[in-house]
Amino acid sequence: MSKKPAFTPANTVVVLDFETSGLSPNQGDRAIEIGAVLIENGVITQRFSELMDPGFRISSFIEDYTGISNQMLKNAAPCHEVMVRFADFIGEHHLVAHNATFDQRFLDAEFAQISHQYKGQFGCSLLVARRLYPLASNHQLGTLVRYKQLPNNGTFHRALADAEMTSHLWLAMLADLQRDFAITSPPFSLMQKITKKTKADVPKFLREYSSR
Repeated sequence: MSKKPAFTPANTVVVLDFETSGLSPNQGDRAIEIGAVLIENGVITQRFSELMDPGFRISSFIEDYTGISNQMLKNAAPCHEVMVRFADFIGEHHLVAHNATFDQRFLDAEFAQISHQYKGQFGCSLLVARRLYPLASNHQLGTLVRYKQLPNNGTFHRALADAEMTSHLWLAMLADLQRDFAITSPPFSLMQKITKKTKADVPKFLREYSSR
């Protein structure tokens, strides 16, 4: 996978979320919904939301968990058509997801079906939040939405709603970096570096970064 230049701002990204038929594309699970938000210079400018027909019936558990029914999917476009459109939406932007390893696995698997490779890199809002908000009771998206009093419509486990909430969390973390450490316009690479530090090391690391 090709890499972008070292400095690209963390406030211009595509925040995405998948709803899926199960936990692993390696077990034959597929994406059933994609929701994404484009943030440009700290402002949400575009949204992408589509159901995707995986070509088989999903379980009643997934129907109940997501609110997505087999009838809804029967009337949706097949996965490969949706992913072609989503590839255009992503462009060359970096990507953010909450618990990004999950979404990255499905993105890679679905893009492999259409022989597409994206140029951006992934950032994980969950891992950043664990280091910036150690006092939160846990770091599930719903908990962090309440902890930071972020905008939401009360809907969870639908792709666009979760992507919207994750985008607000990402912007809140950028704002807190500016407020607490005087770091303005951090590069995307800094957010990735934060996830590789221990919780105890993060404050010192950010103070040293700010003083450069």
